[in-house]
Amino acid sequence: MSVVGFDVGFQSCYVAVARAGGIETVANEYSDRCTPSFVSFGPRNRSVGAAAKSQVVTNCKNTVQGFKRFHGRAFTDPYVQAAKSSLVYDLAQMPTGTTGIKVMYMEEEKVFSIEQVTAMLLTKLKETAEAALKKPVADCVISVPSFFTDAERRSVMDAAQIAGLNCLRLMNDTTAVSLAYGIYKQDLPAPEEKPRTVVFVDVGHAGYQVSVCAFNKGKLKVLGSAFDPELGGKDFDEVLVKYFCEEFAQKYKLDVRSKPRALVRLYQECEKLKKLMSANSSDLPLNIECFMNDIDVSGKLNRGKFEELCADLLAKVEAPLRSIMDQTRLKKEDIYAVEILGGASRIPAIKDRISKFFGKELSTTLNADEAVARGCALQCAILSPAFKVREFSITEVVPYPISLKWTSAADEGISDCEVFQKNHAAPFSKVLTFYRREPFSLEAYYNNPKELPYPDPTIGQFNIQKVVPQPSGESSKVKVKVRVNVHGVFSVSSASLVEVVKSAEGEEPMDTETPAKEDENKMQVDQEVQKAQGDDQKEHADKKSDTEDMETSTEDNKQEEKKSEQPPQAKKAKVKTKTVDLPIENSLNWQLDSEALNLFMENEGKMIMQDKLEKERNDAKNYVEEYVYEMRDKLHGVLENFVSEADRDSFSLKLEDTENWLYEEGEDQQKQVYIDKLLELKKLGEPILNRYREAEERPKAFDELGRQIQQYMKVVEAYKAKDELYDHLDELEMMKVEKQVNETMTWMNNSMNLQSKQSLSQDPVVKAQEIQAKTKELYSACNHIVTKPKPKVEPPKEETAAEQNGPVNGQEGSEAQPGNPEKSQAAPDTTEAKLPEMDID
Repeated sequence: MSVVGFDVGFQSCYVAVARAGGIETVANEYSDRCTPSFVSFGPRNRSVGAAAKSQVVTNCKNTVQGFKRFHGRAFTDPYVQAAKSSLVYDLAQMPTGTTGIKVMYMEEEKVFSIEQVTAMLLTKLKETAEAALKKPVADCVISVPSFFTDAERRSVMDAAQIAGLNCLRLMNDTTAVSLAYGIYKQDLPAPEEKPRTVVFVDVGHAGYQVSVCAFNKGKLKVLGSAFDPELGGKDFDEVLVKYFCEEFAQKYKLDVRSKPRALVRLYQECEKLKKLMSANSSDLPLNIECFMNDIDVSGKLNRGKFEELCADLLAKVEAPLRSIMDQTRLKKEDIYAVEILGGASRIPAIKDRISKFFGKELSTTLNADEAVARGCALQCAILSPAFKVREFSITEVVPYPISLKWTSAADEGISDCEVFQKNHAAPFSKVLTFYRREPFSLEAYYNNPKELPYPDPTIGQFNIQKVVPQPSGESSKVKVKVRVNVHGVFSVSSASLVEVVKSAEGEEPMDTETPAKEDENKMQVDQEVQKAQGDDQKEHADKKSDTEDMETSTEDNKQEEKKSEQPPQAKKAKVKTKTVDLPIENSLNWQLDSEALNLFMENEGKMIMQDKLEKERNDAKNYVEEYVYEMRDKLHGVLENFVSEADRDSFSLKLEDTENWLYEEGEDQQKQVYIDKLLELKKLGEPILNRYREAEERPKAFDELGRQIQQYMKVVEAYKAKDELYDHLDELEMMKVEKQVNETMTWMNNSMNLQSKQSLSQDPVVKAQEIQAKTKELYSACNHIVTKPKPKVEPPKEETAAEQNGPVNGQEGSEAQPGNPEKSQAAPDTTEAKLPEMDID
């Protein structure tokens, strides 16, 4: 089972995996742990990551970045329309009204949804994880900004599904960091101390996020969060780009925004300059050659001037900090530490303002870039049964207050109720009770649009279907469960109708089959029916038969509620209830339907296959190019003596023609064409390479054969000299050895003489493989004869009482001694049974 965490950032991504040794941030195919959040579209394939970023200038209109901010947004969204002016690629409206990206792909104009483009990036990250783990990856945890709304979160979940990933949890950036921090600081807090409160400030490229977390003995509780999506690294880059656009307009009369390629280059240089200014306070240059119309441009800026330009942005730094302290009602002295992370956290002016606000030094315990991915991988490991991880419970918060509204059947008005206030614990469920005679609808929405960084406060419509009145004609009791799940997404997770069955006094009520779930909740259901009957009587008295009475209760508190309620008073009639699950029709804001999702998954699979085929085609082309360069250099180097002058000239001409072909009509050919071209070249080149290899290997093979011959000749001579080491050998067999040695020596001498007369540019008379075969033949024929051991001469044995009657005084007999050649005779059955196993070993 895979245990992977993905930090899918605005500008770059990180992949962390859990292994036996702990959590590790893994590198991509470029040995870089940072993968750029870029996707580039070409005439034959897609490029993702570093390969796509390298095309940001050459293929700027079809290379997309920064698309994370468009998740779950309509094309007409004011934020999308405002962002269009700073993009070098084109946006378009999808058939559903959401934002799409228009590019040229496979030589056709295509519009991809944001979910599809993010899925392409996730597919790349998935491949990186699979390469590191050496196994398929499916289960994962993905990070999202804490300010993402329901629509944006569902959009990311859809992207994960398109990429073939099973997202176990969408995790807020700051929560992922706090988890990594809590695991790292395992002594937080000491058992005798109270919970410690830590502030996490994430100044990423996409925005500014702050959360306050309390740590207490393996428990992490988020107390509150605040954010500013318009205060991130991208916004500081935009200030620099605007400044230099104006400067170049005055200095060089250039309209930078009219040329997408020039604009991309300026963004790149401004980002570099921003990073340099974080470490230097002096004037720093910005130089770009052939910027526009073959004009070189230059400028300079220092940190002081940069901070003046960004005064409006820097003024926003303290507002989220004040908000978080007000929400949690904490004092600055209650804060144990302030942990800062994110790429833009390196800007000195931001660090100074945060440090002054809290009146303490900022902490940088974790890697500012990789902490989010590591926290996600830790969460995945906690959720995975494959890993044993220190127990660490996490309680999140609801970032925006959520309300429900519905049409009241009694007075034909609109009623509403806040079901989750801001910073309510999550994940969390609540049960609401309505009294209705017919199907009804609930609309979920964010009730404070002013603090919502999203134009539409609507979350979605939930239609509760198949609601019918009780047999008596009274309103039915409908229990509706609402939930904010682990992804931070709101839903109406279930609805059920409570049917009341009454029986006369003294009669046993008729048995009704009920599912196990109903039996578990029977006490609560019965008690609620009593209340429903009282409410019904009140409704009739007030002549409001369809008025709903809504009550809320959390699932976690059900047991406490049961204990606190008194048992019902004795009644004349016995009451039995049963619940019926009701279907719910969801109409969620910008939710992909199953048909669109399946189509996108199918298309992603096709594009993955196309990328694979194109890679194979390019590899085949590269093999031809590499072979041309390699052989051309070697023909006038190490291979020079192994080819005739005429053949060398002919082959060189062939290589030159192939090189020209590669950059002309061979630039864009099918894979098989390159394979055939390489085979054609190898027909000429391989014989030369083989002669070179033979010249390298042949002397070594002759040396080994000669050493073998000398070894056996010495044994033969020692045998003839009556050496006692070999006097046990058979004379006929030793004659065979001497004959084999002499024949092999004759063959070797003849082969060496013939080969010495052969030119290096001609094929060898004898090959190293033949010499090695001769060596093996000599060894097989002689070695078993000359290494035959001397027979052992055993002294005569004296018969003792111990041998006649078995071992005495705890001693073992000779049959139990290891290595005794007589052992097989003592226990033949046991030996026969063990022999196959021994042979295998």
